[in-house]
Amino acid sequence: MSHGDDQQSQALAKPTFSDVQASALVESVFGLKVSKIRPLPSYDDQNFHVCISSAKDTADEPTEYVLKISNTESSRSPELIEVQSHVSMFLRAAGFPTASVHPTAGGHLSSLVSIDGGSGVAGYLLRLLSYLPGTPVAEIPSSPQLLYEVGRLAGRLDETLQKFRHPKLSHLRRENFIWNLKNVPLLEKYLDALDQSRNREIVIQVIQLFKDEILTKLRHFRECKIGFDSTSGLLITAEWRCPRNRKRAEKELGNFMFARGLIFLLVGVNHGDLNDHNILVEPSKSAFGNAVYHVSGILDFGDMSYGYYVFEVAITIMYMMIESKSPLHVGGHVLAGFESVIPLTPVERSALFLLVCGRFCQSLVIAAHSCQLHPENKDYLMITAKTGWKRLQEMLDMGRKAVEEIWFETARSYDSGVSM
Repeated sequence: MSHGDDQQSQALAKPTFSDVQASALVESVFGLKVSKIRPLPSYDDQNFHVCISSAKDTADEPTEYVLKISNTESSRSPELIEVQSHVSMFLRAAGFPTASVHPTAGGHLSSLVSIDGGSGVAGYLLRLLSYLPGTPVAEIPSSPQLLYEVGRLAGRLDETLQKFRHPKLSHLRRENFIWNLKNVPLLEKYLDALDQSRNREIVIQVIQLFKDEILTKLRHFRECKIGFDSTSGLLITAEWRCPRNRKRAEKELGNFMFARGLIFLLVGVNHGDLNDHNILVEPSKSAFGNAVYHVSGILDFGDMSYGYYVFEVAITIMYMMIESKSPLHVGGHVLAGFESVIPLTPVERSALFLLVCGRFCQSLVIAAHSCQLHPENKDYLMITAKTGWKRLQEMLDMGRKAVEEIWFETARSYDSGVSM
C-alpha cells in the first residue's frame, strides 16, 4: 500500500490509466519496448506488470517489471518517493530480495508526467521496478517455520535500516501519517464509515485504550540513541559526549529529529507494512522432504516512516493473523523470529497486544472509508476485513493476559530449541 496523510484526498486521486496508456508511458519514459502488460491490484496507486522485448545487448537485464504510477497526492512528494527508491536499492545491495529501480531514458529514478489519468490532467510520478518472483504469504498455509522467518525478516530489515543514510531521510518524519501506528487516535475522524455498529464500538474502545496505555508509554519504547543540544552544540550521548567527536558523529549517525532545544535520532525506520501480500515466498525442499518456504520478495515501501521497533513486529503479527487457521498462536512465532535479531524490552512487550489491536483498527477503518470513495475497488480494499473483524473480536474476547501468555510461551519455546 501507499498512503498519504490525507486519506480522502489521496483516495480521490487514485490514477486510472488504461493498459494502452501505461504501455505508451513505459516506451516513452523508460525507452523499453512492451510486449505484454496487465494491471495489478493496488490500494491507492496504480500498478502494472510489464513484460518487455529484450534486445541482444541487454540480455542480462530483467524482462519483467512493475510500472508504479503514484497517485496525485503522493506525486507531490517526490523527495519521499526518492528516499523509498533508495531504501529498496540499499536493501537489495545488502542481500534482501527487494526490487531494483530501472532508470528513465534520461537516467533518473522517476519521472513526473502531466497527463489525463482518468480524472482530468494531473501530475503522476512514474517508476519502473524489477518484478519479483514468488507467491504472497496470504496464499500459503502458514507454519511455525514460515512465521518465524517472517518475524526474523522484520527484525533484520529494521536492524539493517539503521545503517541507511540519505540527505532527504527527514522526509520519513510523517507526523500525521494515518498509517503510522502511533496515530491510531486519528481514526476518530473516519468512524462515520462504520455507521452505528458493534464494529464502531470496538474501534472506539481500542482508541481509548490506545490513548490511555500506549501514548503514555511511547517515551519508554527504546531510548533515543543520540541527542544534539542545539543550544550548546554538544552531542549528548555516552559515545559522542566529547565536542571533538561531533563531525564524526554526524557522519556516522546521519539524520536528526528536531525537538524543543534538542535534536533526536529516532531508534529506527520502519517498513511499516509487512503484510501478507507484501511478502513473497518460494518453496524449497527440507532435509525431511517437506516443503519449506524462503522469502523471495519484499514489496511496497510506501508506508515507511520513523518509528519504534515494537511497531514493526506488531504490524507483522497483525497481518500474519489474517489468513491463519490458528490466529492467536501466530504472535509467538513472529515474535521469536523478530527477537532473534532485536529483543524487545519488557515495556515494549507489554504494549504488543494493544499495538496489534490498533493496527487491526487502522486497516479495517481506513478500508471501510476508502470503499465509500472507491466502491469499484472494494474487493481489494476489503481483503483484511474478510477475517479481520473476527480476529480482532477474538483477541478482545480472550483478553490481553491470555493472549500474551500464548505469545510469550510460544516465543520462549524457541529458546529451548523446541518450537510450539
